[in-house]
Amino acid sequence: MYEYINGLITNITPSYIVIASRSGVGYRLYSANPYRFEENVESHVYVQQIVRENDISLYGFIDADEKALFNKLLNVSGIGPKSALAILANGDAEGLISAVENDNVAYLTQFPGVGKKTAQQIVLDLKGKLDELASKTGMVDSSSNPEQSQALDDALEALLALGYTAKDVKAVAQIIGRNSDTTDGYIRSALKLLVK
Repeated sequence: MYEYINGLITNITPSYIVIASRSGVGYRLYSANPYRFEENVESHVYVQQIVRENDISLYGFIDADEKALFNKLLNVSGIGPKSALAILANGDAEGLISAVENDNVAYLTQFPGVGKKTAQQIVLDLKGKLDELASKTGMVDSSSNPEQSQALDDALEALLALGYTAKDVKAVAQIIGRNSDTTDGYIRSALKLLVK
């Protein structure tokens, strides 16, 4: 079991990061929004190990609160790691907590892999159990990417990796592409549009 890994982020892809520990081992960590991390920067990444019958995967988080929310989502029947990452990808922890506390099933069904029954199950299982996270802000933004067109391309790839359709991604690309932003910023903007 791992709690966190300190190391150098050596690679960032639309669905995961690679962090090289000081001992020389590179770990692939799946992340809700990998572009919040900076490449070639020493980082402190919180880690959750998921062991399945035929797979052992590591999931990386920007802070302990994001990891805690991920684990709470995994306790919901019908939510696996991929769905939990898709829910966390927009970085709006307060919006998620508010939706759960206010029985806002419509908000929850906007995420890929979350239908009406699963959204109702999220509310049923988590309502009243997110109090310790309710007062905390959303996920921390720590990315920067000087090449804006590359940042947009990376953001669109990440949205596809999260399970959004090419049609939806293309539609939001036209809107968010008007502004120059970081990859993380583009992803956040796109998710705000896709989740409405």
